[in-house]
Amino acid sequence: MGKEKFQRNKPHANIGTIGHVDHGKTTLTAAIT
Repeated sequence: MGKEKFQRNKPHANIGTIGHVDHGKTTLTAAIT
């Protein structure tokens, strides 16, 4: 549920997370997913 809501609110967040995966967003992404 949270995943869908997050994607709807910030559709570009996915791209930003992938681009900043090196910045340590991997943990954040895993938590959101």
